[in-house]
Parts: sequence; structure tokens; C-alpha cells
Amino acid sequence: MTKTRKISLAAVSVLLSALLAVSVVMTFRELSARQKEKEDFEELAEMVQIIPSQPIQPEETPALIDDEPEETLRDLSGLFAENDECIGWLCIPNTTVNYPVMYTPNAPQKYLRRNFYGEYSQSGVPFLDYRCSPDSGNLLIYGHNMKNGTMFSDLKKYLDADFLSSHQTIELQIANSLYRYTVTEIKVTDTSDKWYEDIGKNLFKSRHFLVLSTCYGGGNGRLLIIAVKDN
Repeated sequence: MTKTRKISLAAVSVLLSALLAVSVVMTFRELSARQKEKEDFEELAEMVQIIPSQPIQPEETPALIDDEPEETLRDLSGLFAENDECIGWLCIPNTTVNYPVMYTPNAPQKYLRRNFYGEYSQSGVPFLDYRCSPDSGNLLIYGHNMKNGTMFSDLKKYLDADFLSSHQTIELQIANSLYRYTVTEIKVTDTSDKWYEDIGKNLFKSRHFLVLSTCYGGGNGRLLIIAVKDN
């Protein structure tokens, strides 16, 4: 083997080692960032306390009260004090979907890549479509489908019939009002779907809908979880 060939092999080896080192560092940084984002949301969740339901009075009939869904009203005052662009809290019981909801109609995608405090974040924060308003009849909320299982990642589980049947309730609290929705449709679609066009127009006068949207299948692919407001 010539001296020049030895030098070339050594250079290639050094280059490959350097690329591997850079790759390891970048992977570590990305994983650390994802873990930090997860911990930040856990801290926000800890700020939100469940408001105890009123105790049953002796004259009330327990059998009738038991038929009512358990109250899960949350005290969101701490979040509102930290960031007035937070309008409420979204929760799908027994899933990882348990997050604040942001609303910035004058900057529609502000929280697409920002955390609750406005800093850069790959995960972002679920946010309400700018064409809606917190008190409008039909709502569209966006969230990322994160590979680490956070944000709206659990929504793809709705494609399984068993998961759908056991997770039909979605809770959305706006300020101090708690609303429950029942999942009625799961839709694999794309960004041209009519729901994106119609959701802010209140075309569905007889029923009020909540639609959760996340990326699915790459490109413009989307997964919609469509739920109707309980009476």
C-alpha cells in the first residue's frame, strides 16, 4: 500500500469519525430538547388543579347524581396569569392529550413552533384556528403528531376501533366553562378537506363540533378527530 493511499484512508477514517461524533451530538441535543419540552408541559399541568366538585347534599338523590359525568373543572388562573394568549385546556382522558390551548387570531400560527412562554419549540402548543373564537359554536384545534408520543400523537390511535370505543369523550375547558364532546368520526384526509374551509363559518347550526387536526402520512396528509358537543 502506497503512502498516499494510507494517508487517504486515514483521512476518510477521521472524517467518518467526525461525522459520527457530530451525529451523536445532534441526536443527543434533539432528545434533550424533546425531554425538556415534555417536562415543561408536565410543569404546566402541575399548575392546573382540579376544582373539587360540590359535595352531595343529604336531600339530593345519589342515584340521580351518579348518572351525571364527574366534574373535571380546572383552575386555569395560574396559566392565564403567565400568558393571556392561553384560553383554556384540552384533555382526552386516559391519553397523553392534556395540554393548554392557545389563541392568537392576529398571528395564526404563532404557537406552531413556540412553547407556552413564546420560546422556540419543535413541539409547539395546541392552538385554536384563527377563524374561530373561543365562544363560537364550532372549533378547530391544531397540534403536532410528535414521534416521542407527546402532543397529538395519540390521535392516530383512534384508527383502532377498540381505542375509539374506549376514548369517545373529549374535554375542553374555555376559561371557567367545561364542555364535553363525543367523537363521531375519524378522517384520514389532507389540507384541502372541507372541514378546514367550513369550520369557522358556523354552517352547522343544529350541532356544535370540535375538530382536532394533526399531521398524518407525510406531506399534506392530515388526521381529523371530529367530535360533537354533548347537550
